[in-house]
Amino acid sequence: MQPVFRFAPSPNGYLHLGHAYSALTDYSLCQAAGGRFLLRIEDIDGIRCRPEYEAAIYEDLAWLGLTWEIPVRRQSEHMAEYAAALARLTAMGLIYPAFLSRAEIATAADGRDPDGAPLYPATDRGLSPAAGDARIASGAPYALRLQMDRAIAAAGPTTWREGNDVIAADPAAWGDVIIARKETPTSYHLSVVVDDAAQGVTHVVRGRDLYHATSVHVLLQRLLGLPSPVYDHHRLILDANGRKLSKSDRDTSLRSLREAGKTPSDVRAMVGL
Repeated sequence: MQPVFRFAPSPNGYLHLGHAYSALTDYSLCQAAGGRFLLRIEDIDGIRCRPEYEAAIYEDLAWLGLTWEIPVRRQSEHMAEYAAALARLTAMGLIYPAFLSRAEIATAADGRDPDGAPLYPATDRGLSPAAGDARIASGAPYALRLQMDRAIAAAGPTTWREGNDVIAADPAAWGDVIIARKETPTSYHLSVVVDDAAQGVTHVVRGRDLYHATSVHVLLQRLLGLPSPVYDHHRLILDANGRKLSKSDRDTSLRSLREAGKTPSDVRAMVGL
């Protein structure tokens, strides 16, 4: 079977040197494996994602010398697929509506997830379906969360392949993660596993900052009966202060570097390739 790789940026800002490193690393590994290279636009955030940023993604990647298969998958065009996956998880009794605000979560949290965010307390787990439906009908803000202990019990032990290694997943570290929100029927965690399966992705190459999130992804893959790709979490490109680059930092954007006269070869040298 021919390997399938994908690069999946969000059009919520201009690509920077970190994205260049990830895309170039991904593309190089794909070519070495004789694989197919896909581009996916992860635009489920209808507020922050903008058409001009999406257009810039195509321009920046083409400038770097990358080519990809057409058509490009845009997440905003596949909400029905995410809703169907959510419905399956709901039918399994694994989803519940959660109503606490961020401030309330921070006050009641018992620990933090791998990203440093407060873990959601069990406050809303005990709500009856009728009570939850009534609060939703009243217009209250809510998120749909995965009841993690039930999900782990249903899935059993999960692992993923990281190159030649087998990694034991630890989804419990994330607590009851958000699977969908009031304003959209999906989340990054849900949409990415549905997309990878729909596109036949066999190899996921992405930054080390998403290493721990893979535990949630392989759990959802097991619950939904989806295949698990091979993962490769590469090093991050950091700023002068040792922080991960941000799309708000104009100095490292590919657009700004190009306007300043830098070449794709310069970019490769700047990221150590």
